[in-house]
Amino acid sequence: MKAQLTIADFDAAAAYLGCDVAAIEAVSEVESSGGGFNDDDSIKVLFEGHHFHRYTHGVYDATHPTLSYPKWTRQFYGKNQTQEWARLNAARELDPQAALLSTSFGRFQVMGFNFAICGERTVEDFYDRLRESEANQLAAFCNYVQNRGLADELREHRWADFARLYNGPGAVDWYAQKMAQEYERHAA
Repeated sequence: MKAQLTIADFDAAAAYLGCDVAAIEAVSEVESSGGGFNDDDSIKVLFEGHHFHRYTHGVYDATHPTLSYPKWTRQFYGKNQTQEWARLNAARELDPQAALLSTSFGRFQVMGFNFAICGERTVEDFYDRLRESEANQLAAFCNYVQNRGLADELREHRWADFARLYNGPGAVDWYAQKMAQEYERHAA
């Protein structure tokens, strides 16, 4: 099993972002149930077909409607990581780069299209780094939060504002409520 984050990792990340450890733990719990890898050491993934549609200009909408569609929906999400990996691998057969850009990865579920803001040269480099360790996943999260200007929201526990910018406008209330709950649990 790949190494998990340590207390020292969380402490360093919290110091870098100027927030408390419980805030980072809250995001981790909501995004991935607190772990970046599956039992088989594969990285946790969530493939997003509406992004794949955007990066492939909809060319697969008709032939692969469960992988490429114009608007966000949960309808085609896998019920587990095995199914989600099958979706990602099917998309990678069609367009490897677009598939990686359209997938969120690891403990913090950072989208592939954020590779540059997370400090990587290519989405392939981003994917390779995140597959190595949860420490790399935490570093990507910290870079994302810092470079997107989300540290204040995290530091001040403004969960709705954080969720809107981190997860998008679709489920702000749900994410905000869950992050607030997880924050209280970890802060206790």
